[in-house]
Amino acid sequence: MRLTIGTRGSALALWQARYVASTIQERHPGMSVDLMTIKTRGDKILDTPLAKIGSKGLFTKEIEDALLEGKVDLAVHSLKDVPTELPRGLQLAAIMEREDPRDVFISRDGRLLEELEHGAKIGTSSLRRKAFLLNRFPSFDVVPIRGNVDTRLKKIETEDISGVVLAAAGIIRMGFAGRITCYLEPEFIIPAIGQGALAIETRVNDSAVESIVTCLDHPETARCITVERAFLQRMGGGCQVPMAAHCVVTGNGIRVTAAVVHPDGIPIVRDTFSGPLTDTGIGIRLANSLMERGASHILKVVLGNDWAPGQAADTI
Repeated sequence: MRLTIGTRGSALALWQARYVASTIQERHPGMSVDLMTIKTRGDKILDTPLAKIGSKGLFTKEIEDALLEGKVDLAVHSLKDVPTELPRGLQLAAIMEREDPRDVFISRDGRLLEELEHGAKIGTSSLRRKAFLLNRFPSFDVVPIRGNVDTRLKKIETEDISGVVLAAAGIIRMGFAGRITCYLEPEFIIPAIGQGALAIETRVNDSAVESIVTCLDHPETARCITVERAFLQRMGGGCQVPMAAHCVVTGNGIRVTAAVVHPDGIPIVRDTFSGPLTDTGIGIRLANSLMERGASHILKVVLGNDWAPGQAADTI
């Protein structure tokens, strides 16, 4: 059997797709797996911060169209890019084991964030990261940077910035772990929903492909991702509002920490809920709690009449 994987063309996306292809071939010897690179809207618009583009599925829609049209058999996505509501006829058939979900700081001169001067310029592509940075370091000048991982690293020099904040998973996968100055713990910056995990998307009722990729599913990661995405679905808003949720398995239970932050860093509404492994509603209850404590006000201030709880969303 021959499979074709739909993927973005960035170096990181291709690494991820090749990793999935090699894993499938290890589990199914003799199977041929090809890649089809597809440029998404998010790849084409590089001069605008992601939060200002204002469209769901920035990095997935064109790949999903190819999947629905039968041009590819499955798609590999960074899960944090996948909207909570999938197109009719598609499903997430597997969630692979998560890489380190944290964000990292890569400094120009080796200094930590705490050691930088007032007004230090920090680059990031994420409104979420910007908001958490400003919450702790309100004097920083946090500037938007776009591009592939290596492009953003080069901007440490070309843009005259003190450093950049990126996802640890991408840095590790691309072989740049040696450049990490420090890991930013979730107590400081809560990771994006799904950060570090890979999603395998297939057509519904394509039992042949589904039977091949289900062996890639990692139940513990999938359980945590389900909780995080339930929180995001309930909150709505997506990448236009800084919000985050991170779930971990702790013994026989789960713990999920989430927050909604104003883009300027203040106010912030944050909490942690714990429950048994079987607690499927914990993400929704946490979202409701945050909304009651002021998150809904932040969302209305930022989005105005565009916001309503329960809307499909993605997050960056």
